[in-house]
Amino acid sequence: MSKPLPQRIEKGTIVIDATNHVVGRLASAVAKILRDNRNVNVVVVNIDKALILGSRKMVVNWYMRKISLWRTHYNPEKVGPKIPRRPDRIFKRIVRGMLPYKQKEGRYALKRLRVFMSTPPDLGGELYYIPEALIRPKPLYKAVTLEELWRHIDPKAWNKWKEAQMLSEKIKSTTK
Repeated sequence: MSKPLPQRIEKGTIVIDATNHVVGRLASAVAKILRDNRNVNVVVVNIDKALILGSRKMVVNWYMRKISLWRTHYNPEKVGPKIPRRPDRIFKRIVRGMLPYKQKEGRYALKRLRVFMSTPPDLGGELYYIPEALIRPKPLYKAVTLEELWRHIDPKAWNKWKEAQMLSEKIKSTTK
């Protein structure tokens, strides 16, 4: 069971469970932790269950348009900004945008961030959540998980990941 993030953080590793968190709010809280505390490493798990607010159609179309802007007649090889497609890389890019990553302290802060799409088995410690980043349930709230966004943007990679997840679950069930 996860518990709220403590007010004061001295040093060590903080493991944050991103389930039911709004991506932008979570990213700003993580960026603030990384900026303010030089002795703290942040690990974010289950980022594929984090939410982007808005209807599925609007969010997917916005992201697809962002990707397709670089696929033009003048730029057929897509040489330009690489737009991330996987949930962990999308989140890390969002946090990077909130840090001064072109300066030394920003690069150092970004190196102290680890993002995973599920919970690694060797990861120890307590899971925390950020109360101000949790979604507040309201009627007719529309949201898209980062996994759904990835499934619509890059279906081949998503299918490979899903097959690997099912295979690992099958292996876990047979070894027990």
